[in-house]
Amino acid sequence: MRNALRWLLSLVVLIGAMGVAGGPATAHAATAAEPYAAEPQPADPYAGEPASADPYGGRDIKDRILAIPGMSLIEEKPYPGYRFFVLDYTQPVDHRWPYRGTFQQRITVLHKDTARPTVFYTSGYHVSTTPRRAEPTAIVDGNQVSLEYRFFSPSRPSPADWSKLDIRQAAGDQHRVFKALKKIYRKNWIATGGSKGGMTATYYERFYPRDMDGVVAYVAPNDVVNREDSAYDRFLARVGTRECRDRLGAVQRQALVRREALEAKYRRFAEEEGYTFTTVGSLSRAYEAVVLDFAWAFWQYSHLSDCEALPTAATASDQEIYDALDAVAGLAFYTDQGLAPYTPYYYQAGTELGSPDIAQPHLDGLVRYGYQPPRSFVPREIPMRFKPWAMYDVDRWVRHRAQRMMFVYGENDPWGAEPFRLGRGSRDSYVYTAPGANHGAGVADLKKEERARATASILEWAGVAPRAVRENPAGAKRLTGFDAGLDKQEARRMPAFLP
Repeated sequence: MRNALRWLLSLVVLIGAMGVAGGPATAHAATAAEPYAAEPQPADPYAGEPASADPYGGRDIKDRILAIPGMSLIEEKPYPGYRFFVLDYTQPVDHRWPYRGTFQQRITVLHKDTARPTVFYTSGYHVSTTPRRAEPTAIVDGNQVSLEYRFFSPSRPSPADWSKLDIRQAAGDQHRVFKALKKIYRKNWIATGGSKGGMTATYYERFYPRDMDGVVAYVAPNDVVNREDSAYDRFLARVGTRECRDRLGAVQRQALVRREALEAKYRRFAEEEGYTFTTVGSLSRAYEAVVLDFAWAFWQYSHLSDCEALPTAATASDQEIYDALDAVAGLAFYTDQGLAPYTPYYYQAGTELGSPDIAQPHLDGLVRYGYQPPRSFVPREIPMRFKPWAMYDVDRWVRHRAQRMMFVYGENDPWGAEPFRLGRGSRDSYVYTAPGANHGAGVADLKKEERARATASILEWAGVAPRAVRENPAGAKRLTGFDAGLDKQEARRMPAFLP
């Protein structure tokens, strides 16, 4: 218990997997002029250049990277067969007015060979400074550039003007990194990311559709109309088995029936660890938020077979109920200390991304506060205003303009209840669902035929599909074997109810 914040205070990304939407738009979104018209872009200055056209004259890759204006080295970490660099890159706080202040954005480069394609990865949160490969990187045997999302520490301007944290500014960050590194990595590029990272890759493609040669977005939520969340209720009413759903609901009920005793345990825990509840408002609000997250968090991170490990609520002790809440949803998260690293996410959820608001009728009469909006999890001194047109704009673009985009979802992942969908205007784009998979779903989890087709598409977009694959996609396989270090299957363990 004393280590409950260990997984909360650091973003651990499932690199091995990296890897109903859309009711009618609100009246505001339907009548407003398109706020994010794709800006004109020049022709690719690197298209058609011979591979030998290297302005750096064969210098060491570290020297080439550090020759980029604004790029600085934090450290280089060795890994067999690769070079791995942790870097800072100077970015404008506001891409519309680039001379009004800058900040240092953390990036990493996993370098294999400039003759190989490059995968542009972001989690949408912090960046890991340990060498890891996203799933598309392993598939294409390429380089990988990973970017920390703006305003996640340490990539935060000081002072922080939170109005500059939006999807358009973040896409501008990626665009500048791409332009800088494309001079070195001239082969094809593919954007990817999981969850909020998959959303980020999608938004980047929407605003800069000429940068990437393909996009692979894993488990990316698409909350088009924030006020309409019935898709999540329908999903939670049928996911898994009735027996498992009932077992989860029974634990939640007992957690609220025994609220007084369990909140006393929670209070002692908070006092021992020095946790406070200023942002959410009270220990009681934080406790209820954890209870309401419980079923969602289970399906997000666990599998149907894990239901057997849940306590039988009617006969379980207070400690067993308390331990189940902590193991599945994380009792430390709604403390000030647990929320602080994720303030940028909740700010975006409450200004552009939207957030689920689900009904749990089996808890009627026991709930005091209900699902609390993102505003409850952001310090009050940070102003917030929701922009209902932002997600509608992206959704419409994907349906009508998407090219070479792939969306991969997990069958049992609640975040996939409102997925991205393709329309008549999309080209060479696909949506796949991995059977029985959770929020860690990847191409490797798809059915055999779909896995081969998805792999063939990624190889083709990266420009490295062997002739045999081009002639028969059914035989497509990743170009690298499993690497126990780079492809380590770590849990993509985020605090409950964060994508």
